[in-house]
Amino acid sequence: MKILLFPGQGSQYPGMGKELFGAYPRHVQAASELLGYPIDELCLRDLHNRLNLTQYTQPALYVVNALGYYQWREQHPGATIEAMAGHSLGELCALHAAGCFDFETGLRIVQKRGELMSQAGQGGMAAVLGMRADALHSFLREHQLDAIDLANFNSPAQTVIAGDTASIVAAEKLLTAHGVQCIVLNVSAPFHSRYMQSVQQAFSHFLRDFAFADPAMPVIANATARPYGPGQVAELLARQIVSPVRWTDTIRYLMGRGALEYEEIGADSNRAGGNVLGKLVDTIRRTESPIRDDVPKAPGATARPAVLAPVAVASTDGNTAPSTTLRLAPSSATAIAWDAQQLGSAVFRERYDIQYAYVAGAMYRGIASTQLVVRMGQAGLIGYLGTGGLSLSQIEQAIQDIQAQLPAHAAYGMNLLANYGDPALERATVDLYLKYHVRHIEAAAFMQMTPALVLFRVKGLSRDTAGRVQCAHRVLAKVSRLEVARAFLSPPPAAIVEALRKEGAVTSEQAELAKYVPMAHDLCVEADSGGHTEGGHPAILLPAMLQLKDALVDQFHYQEPICVGLAGGIGTPMAAAAAFVMGADFILTGSINQCTIEAGATPMVKDLLQQAGIHDTAYAPAGDMFETGARIQVLKKGSLFPMRANKLYSLYTQHDSLDAIPTAMRMQLEGNYFGRSLAQVWEEVERHLREDGRTQDLTKAQSNPRYRMSLVFRWYFAYSMRLAFSNSDEDQVNYQVHTGPALGAFNQWVKGTALEAWTQRHVDQIAVTLMQATAEYLGSMTAARGSQQAAASSHPPNRPSHPAVIAAVPSPAIEACSSMT
Repeated sequence: MKILLFPGQGSQYPGMGKELFGAYPRHVQAASELLGYPIDELCLRDLHNRLNLTQYTQPALYVVNALGYYQWREQHPGATIEAMAGHSLGELCALHAAGCFDFETGLRIVQKRGELMSQAGQGGMAAVLGMRADALHSFLREHQLDAIDLANFNSPAQTVIAGDTASIVAAEKLLTAHGVQCIVLNVSAPFHSRYMQSVQQAFSHFLRDFAFADPAMPVIANATARPYGPGQVAELLARQIVSPVRWTDTIRYLMGRGALEYEEIGADSNRAGGNVLGKLVDTIRRTESPIRDDVPKAPGATARPAVLAPVAVASTDGNTAPSTTLRLAPSSATAIAWDAQQLGSAVFRERYDIQYAYVAGAMYRGIASTQLVVRMGQAGLIGYLGTGGLSLSQIEQAIQDIQAQLPAHAAYGMNLLANYGDPALERATVDLYLKYHVRHIEAAAFMQMTPALVLFRVKGLSRDTAGRVQCAHRVLAKVSRLEVARAFLSPPPAAIVEALRKEGAVTSEQAELAKYVPMAHDLCVEADSGGHTEGGHPAILLPAMLQLKDALVDQFHYQEPICVGLAGGIGTPMAAAAAFVMGADFILTGSINQCTIEAGATPMVKDLLQQAGIHDTAYAPAGDMFETGARIQVLKKGSLFPMRANKLYSLYTQHDSLDAIPTAMRMQLEGNYFGRSLAQVWEEVERHLREDGRTQDLTKAQSNPRYRMSLVFRWYFAYSMRLAFSNSDEDQVNYQVHTGPALGAFNQWVKGTALEAWTQRHVDQIAVTLMQATAEYLGSMTAARGSQQAAASSHPPNRPSHPAVIAAVPSPAIEACSSMT
């Protein structure tokens, strides 16, 4: 769609309009007579240095932008414009171009607007670069800078703040001290903020004397990031004075209406280094997801016969209502029928007696909750309880609750986290599983096989009447490294098995049978995901793991097939389809399930997660492995945790003790990070160590200042995690919320459907919807590529053909190249 964009104040420069004034002398004369000064001299020469004064800047830009639009129209007589938008003052230019008022009327309005804004009270504005708006808002609130408003949402990396002069100066100093670029702007007032209310009232009164036509084409309002409605011109122009310029959402809304082809019209478009709006648009398109209020269109819809998109359906009263069904948009191609229940491995489905090759993975501290596991089991699916961080009594209660609510044949599983620091707790957890006859566990964070894990696996071995090895206990191993995958795909370590046999924990027969089975028949390759992650790429990890699996099956001659699945980044049918086409036997989801009714996250966290986009996560040190530099992926939208956690790790690597940290930094840690003195933090840590009986750690900390520093810093990680489970907004900026970008992709995919709101999301519904949509997507893409191959058969290319199944998922590289031609 063709979009025209009009720049606003800040794009002026001496010499602007020189290619326009001679072409439109009547308009130049009319503007000069109305304003009382020669507009062309102001723009071209600015002899009295007035061009940067608001009361002169705004009329000058309006004239140049209007003339630029007339010229563009003459040069493109047949062009169809589908929408317009302008930044601040530029919005009035867009309304003029859309036929809401004539040239002279618009100039009168702009002249009055400029006069009123130039007379506004004292204050200022500053541009903050490289910090997202939600994080900036949290930062300002944390530092009690409540007198500052967010005035311009120009792009995800550029927000303009407005407020009284003292607050702007204070914000600039604080942001700069935190490594954030902040540029105080050369303006005389805090535009687009609460401080402009008197100006808004006067401007609204002035507009009553005018009659406005409705726009002849959509014009997107700064105040709402939506098109002007009937009779809204005066209302929204007045509201714009005190409302922030929602430029990012404006472009996202236009992105949601289809492919965005834009031209910037006016003063800045012909200047070297200009097209500032275009640069903002390019940043937004590259980093943000579209907003779809009506019937959504998936990216690339015009290039494919059929694409997946959430589709709104008409209700019985004729109004458009969101549908919970995510299906294919209408297509002229005949899709090939793919059965969602046949995707992946039949062996995997039969092994767990489930309907789909789909797993809801465990998430820390019961976020993958009892309710989540039960809901999945009742639907003929499987989910794993997130036991990390839970006490043994909590785990035991969860097992009892799950078993009481599920029939005997229903599938469910429990998570088992490696615990190298406390192997006794890991063993006690396995003993609990054995006590309650838990048959399925998800093994995570293992770097090598442990006695507790081997015990669970071997304890379930037996022979059937035909002498074949039977595995009553299933281990689904989550791995991201080849050496760990090799350990899971190899038989249990003989030394550990023998030690368990001598202990009497397993029988001699079970110890013998252990030689013929791998530690895990099910391997889940974990790519870039929420929580602990190495940020691996699925297209690299999965093929390598499949190759390793084939080699080890050949080596050990296992009787039962090994299944390899994929996790990480799966939040849309396109991602799931890619996983299955690459050879995954099943898929495992995590992040998309934590924003559901059944998830154990708090409502406040779910509200934050529902708003997350694909770029709203960041990497931070893992608190449980702080000293090693291991990383987790967390939500950064609305939280300063990732920035602060990384700062703590940086301080840990740079200093040998707390006392070595500069005084100013220590004060910042106490005031902003911990909310108490470092001495008080240490008192809490010391008390905790004593209560847990960790005298060895306490002794080490007392003699090793660096170790003591790490324990104090670890306190912040525990504190931020507790906050995230508190459902309190008192210190939300320190929330630690583990999640991955797949959730942002899912949020984008379900935009405009009933699944948009987390209060309507059930974990089993997401599973079935995603799998069915994946099957439809594969069918449509297979049909589309088949049609392309048939059409090309009369002129076959000089290259080898490819299997149809590979053609089912488009190549990202090919798609990217196609978009540039």
